[in-house]
Amino acid sequence: MSEITRAATARVGVDLAKRVIQVHAVDAAGRRVVARPLKRDQFIAWCATLPPGCLVAMEACSGAHHWARRLRAMGLDARLIAAHFVTPYRMEGKGGKNDATDAAAICEAASRPSMRFVPIKSCEQQGVMSLHRVREGLKEERTACVNRIRGVLAEFGLVFGKSPKVLRAVLADVLEDASNELSTTARLVLQRAFEHWRELDAHLKWCDQQVGQHVRDTPAAQRAARIVGIGELGASALVAGVGEFRQFKNGAQFGAWLGLVPRQDSSGGKIRLGRITKRGDDYLRTLLIQGAKTAVMSAARRDDPISRWLVQLSARVGWQKACVAMANKNARILWAVMTRDAGFDARHVSVKPDAKRPAKERAAPVPVSPTPCMA
Repeated sequence: MSEITRAATARVGVDLAKRVIQVHAVDAAGRRVVARPLKRDQFIAWCATLPPGCLVAMEACSGAHHWARRLRAMGLDARLIAAHFVTPYRMEGKGGKNDATDAAAICEAASRPSMRFVPIKSCEQQGVMSLHRVREGLKEERTACVNRIRGVLAEFGLVFGKSPKVLRAVLADVLEDASNELSTTARLVLQRAFEHWRELDAHLKWCDQQVGQHVRDTPAAQRAARIVGIGELGASALVAGVGEFRQFKNGAQFGAWLGLVPRQDSSGGKIRLGRITKRGDDYLRTLLIQGAKTAVMSAARRDDPISRWLVQLSARVGWQKACVAMANKNARILWAVMTRDAGFDARHVSVKPDAKRPAKERAAPVPVSPTPCMA
């Protein structure tokens, strides 16, 4: 890159791939300066020619956090954009998708003042999240292994209860029982599958131990784990997956980022709300909803404001909607706990700040509302 081109570059859009990286650079006026593919080992050397503080935007995809950390260490302003925010800026539309048009769209999307960028994760955060991803993969593999065992047994007329505990309790006896129709080959196959099942259980146990260790070593995760309906697994994933909770203006924005707020189809002043948006990280949202189901099922056995609210809500709107509402509330509570560096108090009742209350109510004493809200 020549000195003139180097000085003129104001913003760069980068389309990442395994071996070829497409760059699209523009000047301050938005005119294209460079548009070319680079090999993986050439990318950092090319970025070293950019002026300090130059904005380099990439899609938040595999390897993007690694590249962003390296570019920031070089003094560049590296930023990540979610892929669904880039698509509308592709001038060629859906039919013109390629590396060059994607890089140009990323460069254009990064120029928008209202664009929301993805926070760059640290190596420690990515390490913890890799533990959760491997654990999820092992869990799916164990389910598949159990189903294969059930399928083989059903071929010989052996059917047992749906619970894996029931199958595990009888499987060893079934393999030793000479009166059933299992052939020698089938017994060997089932024995090998049973060993694989036990091996997967051992791997999952190790993952759970590592998750517990992460929670014990991280004060923020310890505070999150005390919230009813989150627990150790959810606390570890949320603290590592979100990182800095202060990036969100309030708890409602955090819940929306997780996809726990209703879809809107509003027009003409008429508000229409639908199902939740399901945006954001599926894994984090699933953990919150699964934990909320536990909180809803055990709410009748507790006597705090949140549990009483859950019992009333379940009776009014049904169990499933109450679980999603509890997940959204837990997201707001988590934001409040993390941003205020405070512990969770199930009996806390929030009070609206004076600035948000009508003038005539500010002088009057604030009544204590029975409805709990942490955010």
